[in-house]
Amino acid sequence: MELEEFFRDAKKVLICGIGNDTRGDDAFGVYVVEKLKEMISNQKVVFLNCGEMPESYTGKIIRENPSHVVFIDAVHFEGKPGEIVLADPEGTLGEAFSTHKMPLKLLVRYLKQYTRAKFILIGAQPKQTGLFVEMSEELRESAERLIKILEKILENT
Repeated sequence: MELEEFFRDAKKVLICGIGNDTRGDDAFGVYVVEKLKEMISNQKVVFLNCGEMPESYTGKIIRENPSHVVFIDAVHFEGKPGEIVLADPEGTLGEAFSTHKMPLKLLVRYLKQYTRAKFILIGAQPKQTGLFVEMSEELRESAERLIKILEKILENT
């Protein structure tokens, strides 16, 4: 699925960055969301920095009543460091959901009981997730590319 196709007919979009900014590449989702938040001023787009516990934001997500929800995170999927994957968060990548407490698959199932939103996971294969290490060059470059793509799409949503 192409991102443009996913966003078609979007009425309200929630972009959820997931990760830990003290664990190297695990900061990917949080980094992307914080940068986009500074760049985009579209009333139809809401940005959430969910940190390591997106499940703590279920009430906010439900209250926003989005038509589309995007989760962005570093996800282990046997790709090359920095490789990006678009996935159904209820699929297998949603089960192996990186280093966080609740599998994304369960979170999305819960949210679907209260919203009619479409969901997508944008994952990046991490290279290093050690404590107090910087984000790798591969992930930073992927983050910048993704930011440019999402900026273009979200400004026109």
